[in-house]
Amino acid sequence: MVRTFLATLLVLLAISVDASAAVGATHVERPPGVIDRTPRVAIICAFEPELSTLLKNVTGKRGYRVNGVEFTTGKLRGKPVVLFLSGISMTNAAMNTQLVLDRFNVTHIVFSGIAGGVNPALNVGDVVVAERWAQYLEILAAREVSPGSFAPPGWMDDVKLPNFGMMHPRPVGVRSKGREKEEKKLWFAADAKLLAMARALGDVKLADCDEKKVCLTSKPRLVVGGNGVSGQAFVDNAAFREYTFKTFDASVLDMETAATAMVAYANGVPYIAFRSLSDLAGGGKGENEIETFFKLAADNSANVLMAFLSAWK
Repeated sequence: MVRTFLATLLVLLAISVDASAAVGATHVERPPGVIDRTPRVAIICAFEPELSTLLKNVTGKRGYRVNGVEFTTGKLRGKPVVLFLSGISMTNAAMNTQLVLDRFNVTHIVFSGIAGGVNPALNVGDVVVAERWAQYLEILAAREVSPGSFAPPGWMDDVKLPNFGMMHPRPVGVRSKGREKEEKKLWFAADAKLLAMARALGDVKLADCDEKKVCLTSKPRLVVGGNGVSGQAFVDNAAFREYTFKTFDASVLDMETAATAMVAYANGVPYIAFRSLSDLAGGGKGENEIETFFKLAADNSANVLMAFLSAWK
């Protein structure tokens, strides 16, 4: 009888300890369903250095874990937000953008992070807020009809842009809120009101030297407008950089934003993206600069985003 009582007591104590540990955990895995109904701005970064500066400035933090993705709610510059890492890549960005829309009450989507610069007029450290984004690797891998010459099939009527070797860019089919049929789209526009707010920011203090006193060769600046492109490749190739600039009139190139933009469009949620140049996508004189300047660039993007939230009425 005593042994039975002691065994029961030990089980109850163990349950109590486990429950206390769960309550005190930073992020607890959540079952299916809407987690939080507070209207929030979803702030997305691809990898940890892009998110760290933002998280340091969040007040009233509360953590959740869904499918292994850690979400943090709270306020940033007085605005209710939910922050998380999408993970690097188009698939991760699309999948986890939809995840935050399904589990939180998201009013707007904001992406912040680094990118490769493809416009020769831009420099490492600059922060670009593009007006629209396209997926440059939604392509036809065309048949070689003669040495060095590639052509699409005659029935394929959506191949309109110049090719890079066998790669012919194409629009992507998308279904969206409020539309009965699929449509083909190349460009996904950032929200016009959010862009107007970004244009009204004026000067935002941007770093030109990192913590190790490694400095840029030019003062970084905020550039609002132009195009951005995204794809499933890390680009470090001068010829492809030039092609991307000429074909898409692109300022920046990354691996996530256009995927998030497409999901935002499909769900009818306004979005905007802040991207700071960490490298020149193969256009620099020496080795790719990302290892040197990714933290400086990530912080510049985060600081512009926080200035944007502060000015948001």
